[in-house]
Amino acid sequence: MKTNKEAFRDYLQLEKKYSPHTVNAYLNDIVFFEAFNKSHFEQDGIDKVSYGQIRSWIVSLVDDGVSNVSVNRKMASLKAFYRFLLKTKQIDVSPMLKHKALKTPKIIQIPFSEKELTDLMKSVECPVGFEDVRDKLIVDLFYTTGMRRAELIGLMVKNVDLSSGVIKVLGKRNKERIIPVLPVIVEQIGVYLRERAGVEELVDADCFFISKKGLKLSESFVYRLINSYFSKVSEKVKKSPHVLRHTFATHLLNNGADLNSVKELLGHSSLASTQVYTHNSLAELKKVYINAHPRNK
Repeated sequence: MKTNKEAFRDYLQLEKKYSPHTVNAYLNDIVFFEAFNKSHFEQDGIDKVSYGQIRSWIVSLVDDGVSNVSVNRKMASLKAFYRFLLKTKQIDVSPMLKHKALKTPKIIQIPFSEKELTDLMKSVECPVGFEDVRDKLIVDLFYTTGMRRAELIGLMVKNVDLSSGVIKVLGKRNKERIIPVLPVIVEQIGVYLRERAGVEELVDADCFFISKKGLKLSESFVYRLINSYFSKVSEKVKKSPHVLRHTFATHLLNNGADLNSVKELLGHSSLASTQVYTHNSLAELKKVYINAHPRNK
C-alpha cells in the first residue's frame, strides 16, 4: 500500500500534470518538514500536525536566512499536500487553513527597449554557420513568440509547421498551445533547418534545437546565450530568457495589443498572471498622455 507521500507524488504527476522539477521540489519540501518535525517534536510523519509546528518551521527557516520568497514556496508545497489529504479524506481540517504568506518585495522586471533589440539585431544581421544561425534564431523566437525557456528547449521538429507559420509548444502542466510565427522568422527557420541538416550525428533528432554534437540544449546553455548576446547592447543587471518573454509582452501592449490576446500568446491560465506586464505599458501611456494633452503645454 502506498504512503500518503507516494500517493501525493502520483497525484502531482498524473492528475495535476506538474513537471518532474516541480514534483521534486514539492516532495523535497515535505521531506525537510518531516525531518524538522521529527527532530523538534519527536513525531513521525506530518499527516497530522498543528499549525504551531508549521509556524516553528517557518521561524527556523527565517532564522537560518531563508528568504521570504523561498519560505512561501515551501508553504505552498505544504498547503498542496494537506489539500490532497483533505481531498482523499485523510484529514478533516488542513493545518494551513489560516496561514498567510510572508510579505515579499515586488520585483519589477525591466524589459529590454525596442532600441536595444534593434541594436542587437543589427550586430548579428548576417549569421554564418550552424551555431550562429541557431543562436540568432533562439533570440528571435524568444522575442517574437514570448515562449518560455523550457518550451524552447522542448520544442520538437514535428511541431514546427512552416507552411502554416505556426509552432506548437508544451507549456506548464503539459498544456499545449499554438503560437503564430512571423513570416521573417519562418524564413530564418528554413535557413536553420538547412544548416541543421549538416550536423553529422543527430543524437536527439526529435529536438528542434540541438548542439553541434546533435544533443538537446541545456537550460544553462540557453541562459548563457541570452546573457552573452544582450551584454553587448544592454547594461541591465538581469539579461535572461524570462526578461525577453517579459519584453515580448510589454512591447505588444505598448503597441496596442489587448491583454486577452497577450494572455493567450503567453499561455497564462488567468489574466492576473498577464497583468504583471502592464506596468510598463501604463508608463508608456502616461508618457504619451503628458506629451499630448493641451493642458500640459
